[in-house]
Amino acid sequence: VQLQASGGGLVQAGGSLRLSCAASGRSFSVMGWFRQAPGKEREFVAFITRISSTGYSDSVKGRFTISRDNAKNTIYLQMNSLKPEDTAVYYCGMTPYTSQPTKSQSYDYWGQGTQVTVSS
Repeated sequence: VQLQASGGGLVQAGGSLRLSCAASGRSFSVMGWFRQAPGKEREFVAFITRISSTGYSDSVKGRFTISRDNAKNTIYLQMNSLKPEDTAVYYCGMTPYTSQPTKSQSYDYWGQGTQVTVSS
């Protein structure tokens, strides 16, 4: 199984970015986005199941939207109203099943990460 994350970049505060994560090797059940800022632990951002149940961290709720394209085995993270505190490396993860999709330990496979930098 391989996950390929893309779409990161440098954007001004208030701007938008769209991240993508393409999975190859198997169809996903639960996929999620996590992020890690320098000196901090990896934190949950959003998850989506194959039947499109979703969940968000309080810090991004209302600003970020996770979606998926099952035919392409790809998930997306639309990030709007970005803030400097959103700056981090964003990772996508996948697991066949979990009852705790907000926990990074629940995910079996990870992408390489994509850098998001929001300038003030």
